[in-house]
Order: sequence, then C-alpha cells, then structure tokens
Amino acid sequence: MPKNCESCEYYDYDEEWGEYLCKIDMDEDEYLAFLTNKNDNCPYYKYYDEYKSVQKQN
Repeated sequence: MPKNCESCEYYDYDEEWGEYLCKIDMDEDEYLAFLTNKNDNCPYYKYYDEYKSVQKQN
C-alpha cells in the first residue's frame, strides 16, 4: 500500500483548515504509530475510485 495520499479515499478537503487532510478517525495511539511509521506504507490507504458509485447505478 503506497503512501500516496492524493489517491486515497480518506484524503479530503477540509474547509475549516483550508487544506487537504487525512479524514480517517484515529485515536492517539494509532496516530502516534502512524506518524512514527518508518516505511512508506500506510495501513489506512484505500484507493479512491470515483467511478465506483457510477458503476453501481448502471
């Protein structure tokens, strides 16, 4: 799983902060483990397929 946030389902624009952020709900321990992760793999990465909902409508 790459750490490519731009293609992740949880990477979304936050109007309050005015920037893109990871919107996954993590507690303090999970967040600390995420920040101290030494490799480039994100355990929360999920590819965002914008056409997934369109395929279900057809």
